[in-house]
Amino acid sequence: MKRQKLLFSCLTLGGVLAMPGLQAQELKLVTDYAAGVCDGSMKSEVLVGDAVQRARDAEALNIINTLDEKGALAAARQLDAADQSQRCLPLAGVPIVVKDNTHVAGLPSTAGTPALRGFVPGQDAPVVARLRAAGAIVLAKTSMHELAFGVSGYNPVFQTGPQAGVRNAYKPSHAAGGSSSGTGAAIGARVVAAGLGTDTGGSVRIPCAFNGCASLRPSIGRYSADGIAPISHTRDTPGPMALSMADIELLDRVITDSPAVQAASLSGVRIGLVAETLANIDDDTSAVFSVVLQKLRAAGVDIVELDAPELASLNSAVGFPVALYEAYDDMASYLDRYNTGVSMEQLAAQIVSPDVKGTYDGLVLTRKLPGPDNTLVDAKPVYDEALAKGLPHLQGFYKSLFADNKLEAIVFPTVPVVAMPAGPESSSLANFGLVIQNTDPAGNAGIPGLQVPAGLGAASGLPVGIELDGPRGSDRRLIELGLAIETILGRLPMPGQ
Repeated sequence: MKRQKLLFSCLTLGGVLAMPGLQAQELKLVTDYAAGVCDGSMKSEVLVGDAVQRARDAEALNIINTLDEKGALAAARQLDAADQSQRCLPLAGVPIVVKDNTHVAGLPSTAGTPALRGFVPGQDAPVVARLRAAGAIVLAKTSMHELAFGVSGYNPVFQTGPQAGVRNAYKPSHAAGGSSSGTGAAIGARVVAAGLGTDTGGSVRIPCAFNGCASLRPSIGRYSADGIAPISHTRDTPGPMALSMADIELLDRVITDSPAVQAASLSGVRIGLVAETLANIDDDTSAVFSVVLQKLRAAGVDIVELDAPELASLNSAVGFPVALYEAYDDMASYLDRYNTGVSMEQLAAQIVSPDVKGTYDGLVLTRKLPGPDNTLVDAKPVYDEALAKGLPHLQGFYKSLFADNKLEAIVFPTVPVVAMPAGPESSSLANFGLVIQNTDPAGNAGIPGLQVPAGLGAASGLPVGIELDGPRGSDRRLIELGLAIETILGRLPMPGQ
């Protein structure tokens, strides 16, 4: 415990990379590590061993539920001894982390909740299998907001540090965001260069906005969601998270077997700015976003300013009705399909996080939704209406927005505020609504959203991110734009620098 207290003191003073015994060294791109393993200048065993040490040094951040040191090192040694065809795969020998709701064969898949502590799937989720077939080595399963039902990362179930909840890589007194909290913080803290999360209403984009990494919520259905503990089959998708846009491009290419793309020319590109996405913005985020717009215009981007007062109501007609209704049937089906040995009642009874417990007991299990005057109404008619009318209306809004204004994307602050202080209060309903303000609509509409680190807040020192949303199916074009935008914005400094 004394070591943990000392470790946490070092974290709060200077960020993860200021801790004693941990070298302040920027990680290379995933492509650089893979190239080194291929040409023999690097050994995967060394890469994995270094990542294991960084993970241990960052225990105060509560980023990891299962560290597979033995398995990862064994896989690394096997790869180092393999022939060149195996050593020259796109991700050969590179350690990654995987959110703990996503199956990795032989490792627990807890979804951040006590009832699933003992569930060990026998097969990789398809998205994990794709990365491992390309040579990636799974180092660890990462902590998350319990059952993915939150955006703060406060989860008292799994704890390696002195205080509960996944902690921000840049300021551990603050939240890591959620629900892919541990993956975002692990990348921001430079434990690994890349990993996997999942996204329903912002869960790969929010943690990367808070921790200074890049991420992609792909068009719905573009990635398989099999082997992942669900919230909503209509909205859920896995997504890649990484330090650099080049690695997002690589991970997405591997997962989808797509051709490589390069940075786009930004000259003449039309990108929309919807005024409503700037509501509730704090000073640090506003200042960083203003600089982003200046740099985009200087690079030749045509910023088209738009008003969309109907967006909030269109989105609210879909979001909670779909997620909260599908959460029961989808989770019950998952528990049965993968032989977890856990029932919905057992799952719900053991939930620890107060916000998630309240949601499950009050809404998911009862099949209810909030109605007028603090009443509860039957969810099924509202859900049916959301699918029959709400979702088509929201999707039609975006289709018209892009087509009528000849836009390739819209841009906005991923989250209108920097990370809030960590602790139970970070999971308040007010924080939830504020944090998902800008990310939720794309999740509901099924369109792709790309998070790009944009800068550090002058007052807070915390990361600020921008998001690009595009038409459904435009994922690779968004990545081309993101590669170019990262070039003009530059990379964020490491924590503590």
